[in-house]
Amino acid sequence: MPTGRRRSIAAGAALLALAGCAAPAAEAPVAADRPWDDVLAEADGQTVDLWMYGGEEAGSAYVDDVLAPAAAELGVTLRRVPVSDTGDALDRVLSERQAGVTDGEVDLVWVNGENYAAGRQAGAWLCDWALDLPNRQYTDPDDPLLSSDFGVPVEGCESPWHKAQFTLVYDSARVPEPPTTMAGVLDWAQANPGRFTYPAPPDFTGSVFVRQVLTSVVGGPGEVPVEFSQEAYDEYAPALFDRLAALRPALWRGGDTYPQSQQELDRLFADGEVDMTMTYGPATLADLVADGTFPETTRVLTLEEGTFGNASFLALPSTSGDSAGAQVVADLALSPEQQAAKADPGTWGQFTVLDLGLLEEADRAAFEALPASPVVPPYEELSENAQPELSADWVSPLDEGWRRSVLAP
Repeated sequence: MPTGRRRSIAAGAALLALAGCAAPAAEAPVAADRPWDDVLAEADGQTVDLWMYGGEEAGSAYVDDVLAPAAAELGVTLRRVPVSDTGDALDRVLSERQAGVTDGEVDLVWVNGENYAAGRQAGAWLCDWALDLPNRQYTDPDDPLLSSDFGVPVEGCESPWHKAQFTLVYDSARVPEPPTTMAGVLDWAQANPGRFTYPAPPDFTGSVFVRQVLTSVVGGPGEVPVEFSQEAYDEYAPALFDRLAALRPALWRGGDTYPQSQQELDRLFADGEVDMTMTYGPATLADLVADGTFPETTRVLTLEEGTFGNASFLALPSTSGDSAGAQVVADLALSPEQQAAKADPGTWGQFTVLDLGLLEEADRAAFEALPASPVVPPYEELSENAQPELSADWVSPLDEGWRRSVLAP
């Protein structure tokens, strides 16, 4: 998810078309206001189908081995439904919504970014429930990462799951003097032909790399308005595409081909074909080093100007027939016990959305006992100078512009 995950341009166009068809009836439904005990009682015996990107092995194992057994103790059966693209889950929800289905196949979705925005526009998500979850008391109500999802207000329509920070990663044995800015990274790549590349947008990680370069080439964070406008795109995008087109001949294999996913880029890094990789989930790096996938000399490259940060969420489709069970699972996923388990690098290693200052001492101690990593700095250091993500409306135009101006000019 992305956190929110991958989507082809063609699938994105189909999604937007479907969302547009649903627009006349796009008023988001709201959850009934009732005591939490009533929600727990109704949830007992329900089965919740959680649709989530299936390419995260650690995430899948966490859901199957940790979250699902805990849900069972609350009387809820949790089934993980792996998808290759989060948009597949949204497409299913929108189709069910158009058909008037009230007991659909999707009960929860791991989502953020453009998929959340498109679903919100089409009324796909149930709203006015996520702020009432009992464990929400442990989050900071003023945390901007939890109140806005790629520029779209959350407003109780999805529950936070974990935080992410876009991060570049390098092998310190091969790059003894790493650059410290994004402009420096591009210059380094140009000076070291064949040792750098990035996933081709619309891959989620490749797409955020392109947005990160955009902020660099136009003068730094804050220069590009968060909200999309054609005027802003026309003003800022040409410098981005010119820089990436100039960089292309210096990329891996001369830029004739690009990795199609972060996983493919990770394999190139692990095999020593390139000296850097990138991720929106750096907390997983420690495990990749520990199991020998990445070299012991793997290090996080922190940039002086900071990088994009965001949060992943669990959204509850308006077509779910087991919405009480889905709310119970979302609340459970937000509990200090589950957040600490998920933050453990040996489990999944995702940054918590909780404010540790709001926890009871014993719960806070569980986070403080998590092993320090020689690879990944603490989240507080990693997120220093964190930049807010551009709105989801920027994503598709930049991805398509990259395809036309850089990949196939």
